[in-house]
Amino acid sequence: MYQISNRWIAKFAAAGLLAVSAACTGAFAAESAPSTGLGQAWPNAPDVSASPHWHVYAFQRAGIRYIQVNDLNGNVRAAFATSGEDFLSLPIGLDASRLATPQDPLPPPASGAGEIVYHDGAVQVLVAPQTDGTVQLRAAPGTCNDPIECSSHLN
Repeated sequence: MYQISNRWIAKFAAAGLLAVSAACTGAFAAESAPSTGLGQAWPNAPDVSASPHWHVYAFQRAGIRYIQVNDLNGNVRAAFATSGEDFLSLPIGLDASRLATPQDPLPPPASGAGEIVYHDGAVQVLVAPQTDGTVQLRAAPGTCNDPIECSSHLN
């Protein structure tokens, strides 16, 4: 009788451990659902845009964040990677050559009008549509007060 009780307790404990393990695995999977599709028109990532005129997608891997800006039709306009205050333009999108960062500055856009499409405290992105149909994008640290100034050549 003593052995039967121990077996019953062992089975009950094993079943409980298995249930807790499965619940924890499900919770961790839900918390860190992977975002994929960098460079795609409609990536598997939430739209984090601060503007109803643009789609912005953020990805993260190994401590590096990747931010992609799409227009409302899903056309990828530009993307960049950032870690801390370091930015790297990626060769993705119709306006990839018109993406200014502090490390890869460009002259101010012809049209100074634009809007902040993304801001998370560490990074901000300004999009300035140009008269020729292109878009100039400016990525700057979140501490910057003027993304045009923070991602332009200062003469």
